[in-house]
Amino acid sequence: MAHAAPLISPRATLAAELKQLLGTDLLAHDFAADEDSITVDRDAIAGVMIALRDNLEYQQMMEIAGVDYPERAERFEVVYHLLSVTRNHRLRVRVSTDEATPVPTIVPVWPNAGWLEREVFDMYGVLFAGNPDLRRILTDYGFQGHPQRKDFPLTGYIELRYSEEDKRVVYEPVKLAQDFRNFDFLSPWEGADYVLPGDEKAGGTGEAPGKGAPTPMTAQEVKASDDKAKASPPPTPKTTDSPAQTGAGAKVNKAASKTSRDGAKSKVATKEAKTPATSKAEKAPAKPRAPRKPKTGGDA
Repeated sequence: MAHAAPLISPRATLAAELKQLLGTDLLAHDFAADEDSITVDRDAIAGVMIALRDNLEYQQMMEIAGVDYPERAERFEVVYHLLSVTRNHRLRVRVSTDEATPVPTIVPVWPNAGWLEREVFDMYGVLFAGNPDLRRILTDYGFQGHPQRKDFPLTGYIELRYSEEDKRVVYEPVKLAQDFRNFDFLSPWEGADYVLPGDEKAGGTGEAPGKGAPTPMTAQEVKASDDKAKASPPPTPKTTDSPAQTGAGAKVNKAASKTSRDGAKSKVATKEAKTPATSKAEKAPAKPRAPRKPKTGGDA
């Protein structure tokens, strides 16, 4: 059954051409899902690439990928994806290696392989002999390990943070906070059986802490609350409780003691005792103020 990938023109004679061209350097040839894949000798990869480019018209090297098979003696596979523009055909070339054995570089054949080999080295740790600039390209400076290996821990080995004390970026071993590993999957509508931080301060509801929202009011309680809100407010008492508060004399005090429109009535005004200083001040006549003298000098 054909797959949904873009249509690739078949090359019926490719197997014979590869066997004749590569000879003993060709280790295996697989055809699956309408695609051709070959496995070649690791040390002969550069010569194989030149032969495929010059004789079988694979003009472009599109991608280099790495694969990790930890159960194998040579756990890594380096996979090259070639494209023939004139034949509209793709070919996958594989070589295998381990952690210590380098793979010959193909940068002299296709210069764009320089960065692609650096990616495989960074992610898998595969060495490429002859690469002019084999450095990490995706991870940070000082990164330890290779993230695409199957045995690489998900949290890594070290973590990066900015230290206020040292005023620089520091690397430290990864420390997992165990407090963040405990989860409860209870429904938020039911509430937890334990007291959450802060719930012990929420009092006055009549409910036990940590048991969710309070029980809704009944219909009778809702009606009683509405009737209380609709009831008329009580009469407003008068604020002038004594003649001294009016400050307008006996005539206004008498009017202020009458019953108000809303039914409230103030207390009868009583004569309060005066201090000797107050009595003396009331008997003394007011002294008229002398007129201000005009200023002398100037233009006036």
